[in-house]
Amino acid sequence: MAAELRLGGRTFSPGELVVMAIVNRTPDSFFDRGATFAQDSALHAVERAVTEGAEIIDIGGVKAGPGDEVDVTEEIRRTVDTIAAVRNAFPDVVISIDTWRAEVAVEAVAAGADLLNDTWSGADPALARVAAETGVGLVCSHAGGLTPRTRPHRTAFDDVVADVVTTVTGLADRAVALGVRRDGILIDPAHDFGKNTRHSLEITRRLAELSDTGWPLLVALSNKDFIGETLDLPVPDRLEGTLAATAVSAWLGARVFRAHQVRETRRVLDMVASIKGDRPPTLTRRGLA
Repeated sequence: MAAELRLGGRTFSPGELVVMAIVNRTPDSFFDRGATFAQDSALHAVERAVTEGAEIIDIGGVKAGPGDEVDVTEEIRRTVDTIAAVRNAFPDVVISIDTWRAEVAVEAVAAGADLLNDTWSGADPALARVAAETGVGLVCSHAGGLTPRTRPHRTAFDDVVADVVTTVTGLADRAVALGVRRDGILIDPAHDFGKNTRHSLEITRRLAELSDTGWPLLVALSNKDFIGETLDLPVPDRLEGTLAATAVSAWLGARVFRAHQVRETRRVLDMVASIKGDRPPTLTRRGLA
């Protein structure tokens, strides 16, 4: 049974569909190519995202894919001051730090982060302990056995969804055993991470099997390679594919949606929620006069 999700000062009911806005403090993001690398640009992006309907801001300092080395000190330099500035400017927004490193997480939480978004499937086992000791939330993901910042090569699963379910629920159970709040844990199949396009499509098609675990389900679909390969489109032209996958995922039980384009994502989620009966229409004039 779906449960409430509590992050920072916010409590999200099972019927709420939540936008997590991506703000990358990196010069080499695959999507924005460093558009929010500068501190002032990042803060402007946060302001725009909140205005457009984001409830969570996800701040990252290391590109997910291969690239220049970013050590712990540099990752902290890129993210922690931004987290503190966002916390000061938007006291009610939920702040997420996109990191797999416990050292970074400690500094991020001290600056105001509410959620540790670990997209690398517990590569640093101490990360969950940071969540337990500080009371913040934790994302438990499936990276297909890859180490951070590596790409899949001839990856294969007997049943990719079964592998995802086993991995993320195992990480969630471990987190609870360590003392992480049950109502602060999310699971993420991590589309594209350690997977090929057919794997990511199958995961999307069978998302109900993940939502049926009872853990709040996060999906990070935005402009990813599985969308680009499915439609044969470059990164700048993947919005429609992203929104189609977003709508399907929302219908199948996903609750948090990591997104670059907040306004469009928010509108799609509001429409899905209204069709499902979880959100009333904003206006109801037609046929009433």
